[in-house]
Amino acid sequence: MTLQEIKKIAKQRNVAIDKNMKKADIIRAMQRQEGNNDCFGNVTDENCGEANCLWRQDCLG
Repeated sequence: MTLQEIKKIAKQRNVAIDKNMKKADIIRAMQRQEGNNDCFGNVTDENCGEANCLWRQDCLG
């Protein structure tokens, strides 16, 4: 997903973001809001337990 798409999703979910936030930081903020681990970009396929995560494809790239 592009940064624009990520920001649009964050806005729809009422996640507070600032204009200087990076893509990974915005996604982690949404993960926290969902009550999930804010692990985006910090795991590998072998140790990721979130098979249904919306961000999985971007995260594990």
